[in-house]
Amino acid sequence: MKPEARSMKSVLAMAGAELSLKARLGYVGLLLVSAAMTVVVLSLWFSEASLPPRTQLAFAAMSAIGVSWMALAGWALRARRPLYARDRVIAGGLAVAFSALFAAGCLAAVVMAGGAAAYGALGTGAVMLAGALVALVKARRRFSRLSIRRREIEALLKA
Repeated sequence: MKPEARSMKSVLAMAGAELSLKARLGYVGLLLVSAAMTVVVLSLWFSEASLPPRTQLAFAAMSAIGVSWMALAGWALRARRPLYARDRVIAGGLAVAFSALFAAGCLAAVVMAGGAAAYGALGTGAVMLAGALVALVKARRRFSRLSIRRREIEALLKA
């Protein structure tokens, strides 16, 4: 068998692979935790008739965040194949967006109410946002490196 044929066969085998057990369990865990969080938030939201508007807004935002994480996990589990670096870029983007939303809410609490709890929450939000940004930058770099490598392999296979 020619080396090119073996290379093509190994590339096709990798492309047809399924999610590893570890990855599947991680996505199932994400799906279950986000679903549980969303159900709890929605239950609280709908069971209290006279919540202030800002509390309703916070519950709506938390529900949307939970549904977004559920959608990501469902998409990954439905694909049933390795998503490589793309899923990390998407998850990193979601983490940055949601951490920024949390930090903005904490900043609003600091401005409106002040207090040690608001400052503590803002500090936590800043740490979460920094961690999410680091994860997103790493994911984008890895995706870029893999995309370059993919083009190199495709060029070799065409030659």
